[in-house]
Amino acid sequence: MKKVKPKDIKGHIEYLADDRLLGRMPGTEGYKMAADYVIDKFKSMGIEPAGENGSYLQDVTIRKAVTGNDATFISRDSLGNKSELIHGKDFVIFPNAVEKQTTLEAPLVFAGFGISAPEIGYDDYAGIDATGKVVVVMRGAPDSFTSTVAASSMDIGNILQTAANHGAVGVVMAFTNPTAGVPNISRGVNSVLGPDGGIAVSRYYVSDDVKLFSFISGETLTNFLAKAGLDFNTSLTSLKNATPVSAPLNTTIRASYSSSHEDINSYNVIGKITGSDPLLKNEFVIHSAHLDHVGIGAPVNGDSIYNGAHDNASGVASLLEIARIYSRIDAKPKRTVLIAMVTGEEMGLLGSSYFAKYPTVPKQNIVANINTDMPTIIAPLLSVVALGAEHSTLDKPVANAASYLGLDVEEDPEPEQNRFVRSDQYSFVSQGIPALHIKYGNKTPDGKNNLNEQVQVWREKYYHKPQDSIDGTFDFDAGKTYVQLNFLIGYQVAQNPERPSWNPGDFFETAR
Repeated sequence: MKKVKPKDIKGHIEYLADDRLLGRMPGTEGYKMAADYVIDKFKSMGIEPAGENGSYLQDVTIRKAVTGNDATFISRDSLGNKSELIHGKDFVIFPNAVEKQTTLEAPLVFAGFGISAPEIGYDDYAGIDATGKVVVVMRGAPDSFTSTVAASSMDIGNILQTAANHGAVGVVMAFTNPTAGVPNISRGVNSVLGPDGGIAVSRYYVSDDVKLFSFISGETLTNFLAKAGLDFNTSLTSLKNATPVSAPLNTTIRASYSSSHEDINSYNVIGKITGSDPLLKNEFVIHSAHLDHVGIGAPVNGDSIYNGAHDNASGVASLLEIARIYSRIDAKPKRTVLIAMVTGEEMGLLGSSYFAKYPTVPKQNIVANINTDMPTIIAPLLSVVALGAEHSTLDKPVANAASYLGLDVEEDPEPEQNRFVRSDQYSFVSQGIPALHIKYGNKTPDGKNNLNEQVQVWREKYYHKPQDSIDGTFDFDAGKTYVQLNFLIGYQVAQNPERPSWNPGDFFETAR
């Protein structure tokens, strides 16, 4: 570990965030250059291929779907009064990843936050029949939910799947503000196709049975609730206090829309360090980081190339240096370690979702995921947050590794960011695999312990902007510590004969 060199981390970032790679958008020559760079490094270190057909690659076909301007949304109450909503103001409809033309007519039923978690004493679907209906939900969670449980419960894919499990044919969602508008989805949404051409993974499409996913304005939801004798703010207060207020809404809707499709070819890049134990080498510890960024976009101060130096060239650099540590170890770990650089994270965790669901190794033999996404190496790393570790026995290797390196382990200083579900570790969690994501803590050398405030200022200037380049703010010594920490966490898991497990009775154990 002492041989990890900050200048090597910097060198990886310099190449991956160079203007020549044009922001590493999946399907572009820049992304291919990034993948070729990773493969060349793998080969030079003796890292074996772990992709498809003996290669380092796993094909990922991304489908971008866009809703047409012909979308209509008409409501009719129990007295026969009709109202045609305005597209882009009162409603938007997310595109269908399969059908090019979709029409649906069904009654509405209010399902609170759209959460069904009876194992923790909360179920918006208790007492209502959603079969053949469109469920209307608010985007939120009870205040009593922890930040990670709330984030997972609010995940759109989970909300849609829960609705499908209860027989719903559509989901209509609104923000928890009676004056809120609707999101801008003009750029479309993305899914991944399987080898058969069907939808393999998607956060916005769960089955052919769910024909509609739409957002409506707060005013529109207020009107729908009023027809059932419900008040927006009173209902929200009840839901925040974990008391469902689900009910039929005495309204039927008819929605119609078209969807256009564009398919993009990309790939995950996967290497492996084969384990040394005759039995445990057939089990796998996954280190992951997303290789993609957002490409070329709107100019900011004359620059339109979104280089993604921190997001996530720094994460890829970290994994390459973890691979380099393994390449120097004569006695390999007992379990096999996979180094997975995934595509399409910026498009909705697509590459990791596909790999976690259809891995290039037996899924039941994947024991853990340690994800690395934008470690934000802008200041000395003195403390860390292990997002997700509190739900499983992974908290022990985190504590051991942090202690060895003299780091404190803290609670998430920014739970409102919902970071647990916003990066690739969540793709593995969704498949029942214990996972975590190490982020910075708040500790600072001056004792003010306000690093999250510094990061907020940094984020305003750099996050998802062309200014996130190698010319920005970096602490490459912090990058070295980050590499050492993540390596030590994964190494302990690879050496321990016992597989990591969810904590008994934990939400993520019982929800699978």
